[in-house]
Amino acid sequence: MKNISILGSTGSIGTQALSVIGAHPDLYKVIAITGQTNTSLLISQALEFLPDLVVVSDETRYSEVKAALSHTLIRVEAGVEALCEAACLPKADLVLTAIVGSAGLKPTITAIEAGKDIALANKETLVMAGDLVMRLAQKHGVKIIPVDSEHSAIFQCLVGEAHKSIEKIYLTASGGPFRGKDRNFLAGVTKAEALKHPNWVMGAKITIDSASLMNKGLEVIEAKWLFGLEADQIEVIVHHQSIVHSLVQFIDGSMKAQLGLPDMKLPIHYSFAYPGRISSDFERFNFMDYPELTFSKADRKTFRNLDLAYEALRKGGNMACIVNAANEVVVNAFLKDQIGFLEMSDVIESCMQEVEFIAQPGLDNYLETDEHTRIFAHQLVTKQLK
Repeated sequence: MKNISILGSTGSIGTQALSVIGAHPDLYKVIAITGQTNTSLLISQALEFLPDLVVVSDETRYSEVKAALSHTLIRVEAGVEALCEAACLPKADLVLTAIVGSAGLKPTITAIEAGKDIALANKETLVMAGDLVMRLAQKHGVKIIPVDSEHSAIFQCLVGEAHKSIEKIYLTASGGPFRGKDRNFLAGVTKAEALKHPNWVMGAKITIDSASLMNKGLEVIEAKWLFGLEADQIEVIVHHQSIVHSLVQFIDGSMKAQLGLPDMKLPIHYSFAYPGRISSDFERFNFMDYPELTFSKADRKTFRNLDLAYEALRKGGNMACIVNAANEVVVNAFLKDQIGFLEMSDVIESCMQEVEFIAQPGLDNYLETDEHTRIFAHQLVTKQLK
């Protein structure tokens, strides 16, 4: 029996993780769940899985959750410090970090410092502070098992392989809903169009990131830290069918790829079972249903976010933290119809040019950079609204 804490249980990854756990009650036990504003779902999850601890990060909703669970033995807490407590419960064997955005950084670090293995679904943690997080993981002997489908694919391909045998990796991208479109088309797209991903069912933020290719840019940065690679060892290719989840090319010229249907329950399932595998009843891939698997070059000129992410990776320091914070602000603004699709890249680039660069940041520097970038990005968005 593996005890699991789920940070972000009400989001897309969290709900699918609970589905995986619910199918294997003899193997997994949920000991903590956390949510932010979707209290009705958080309460129903608590009543179904009966964890030891439920945390609602929005403190104004504490009374509602507490009252709904008062007839149970479940402990209810609220706030950021309670999130960190959920991340380091003594009984936890594994912590799934599925909180969206920079809010996942502090709880993830807390879990690592407590010696908890991490199933990482919060890419922003490594984008913001990858060097710090990976050094802490090494120091505390913690495994970081990626849940993103692309990084899970690379992780699986590297099992049993020596790091020095890696020549490069290929991260596949579906291309999102605007694959093949030009900048004239993108200038007028709406959030409704951007939220219609052709292959994956995800939350709003990550779906917009996928449409702009920023999601792939963040994954490039994340891959650098997860696998100890340089920027020129990481290439993005467009694979519209989303069957080949990513590939590794080795120094002898051979390649490994991990394939499967586009279903996030698969990498979640793998991260929970690692280092083994357990059976599932998920739909099986059939080659006859996909007689052609196609690949093409990513259009980094049209989708500038991918280029900006590579630039941040090469610059190092706190630059990726700046990109991540600015992106969170502009995606939120785009979802509120406050900014155009192409203008998101403009704001991110301005933040990269204007926010103070720190070559060797510590945790406080990362947190301050995140705060200052958000303030500056909000100011830029506000100017565009006037």
